[in-house]
Amino acid sequence: MPLWRPGGKRVKKEDCIFCKIANGEVSSKTLYEDEDFRVILDLGPATKGHALILPKEHAADLFELSEETASKVLVTAKRVAARMAEKLHCDGMNLVQNNGEVAGQTVSHFHLHIIPRYQDDGQQINWVPGKCTQEELEAVRREIVG
Repeated sequence: MPLWRPGGKRVKKEDCIFCKIANGEVSSKTLYEDEDFRVILDLGPATKGHALILPKEHAADLFELSEETASKVLVTAKRVAARMAEKLHCDGMNLVQNNGEVAGQTVSHFHLHIIPRYQDDGQQINWVPGKCTQEELEAVRREIVG
């Protein structure tokens, strides 16, 4: 049972385009595949080599993902990112995972973006840091942990 669930649209497994891609029913430019995941090139890449890790099991988001699959996704990301770094000679790497429409999730199937970064690639993944007192941080900590 998830501890938290953001609002958003849900799709049935049989209607999920990422399930169809992950399980080979729809063609894709596959970089890697094993029994749990298919890693594909993104059709709308932020940079050269931008890829998506798609679990073969359907989960709308992180909160529906099984713990077993969740524990394997970073191992897969590390493996694929290392290969990208070697072959694409990128200068850095972003791993991005969105949950909920307000957070930028556009497909209701858990996926992890691997975005190779290059000097002067024109992409930005940033936010304006806020300010918070120690007392405010403690109040938030108490709210989360109870």
